[in-house]
Amino acid sequence: MPAAENYRDIIKELEVHSKKHDQAAPQLIVVSKTFDAETIKPVIDAGARVFGENRVQEAQGKWPELKSYNGDIELHLIGPLQSNKTADAVALFDCIQTVDREKIAKTISREMATQNKHLKLFVQVNTGSEPQKAGILPDSATEFVNWCQNDIGLAVEGLMCIPPFDENPGHHFALLRKLARELMLEKLSMGMSADYLTAAEFGATHVRVGSNIFGKR
Repeated sequence: MPAAENYRDIIKELEVHSKKHDQAAPQLIVVSKTFDAETIKPVIDAGARVFGENRVQEAQGKWPELKSYNGDIELHLIGPLQSNKTADAVALFDCIQTVDREKIAKTISREMATQNKHLKLFVQVNTGSEPQKAGILPDSATEFVNWCQNDIGLAVEGLMCIPPFDENPGHHFALLRKLARELMLEKLSMGMSADYLTAAEFGATHVRVGSNIFGKR
């Protein structure tokens, strides 16, 4: 299957690239939004275990079946989370990468306690300060992460960003890395199909690739 072959090729590419730069290879998150379970299964069979989805409702329609198909799946929410979907998100996902405001942070904290479930959590930073895009502004990121960790006890593990599509992503990856180092956070989710190798050079621990695996949506 082409998607399975593409997945294997990208894994090899990341490994070769990381060895060349004397770095650990980032975790490849397979972005499976808009693709159905039958399209995703061959990629699971090829070895993929970490997947990303943008919408809670769409993920609910396919991932319970896929998690029963393979119990080792780790599912990441990489799209904006509405507070009224938080209970469903905590129940289904293993990681939420888009914590970006106090209201949603508090709701996630309550739901994890209610469901007795610990999720991996990333704070999304709007590195381009784009008004139409989700994410905490860079100047507020340090205060927000400290508030999450110290005031409501959220164990934030890393930062995530989606650079402006018409700008050099390297500047944004460097900014996210700088913020993470200042906050002593080890994980960086940055880089997508067009720029995942660049993100790896800037220390990404997770890259999110969809169209280079499944093809255009």
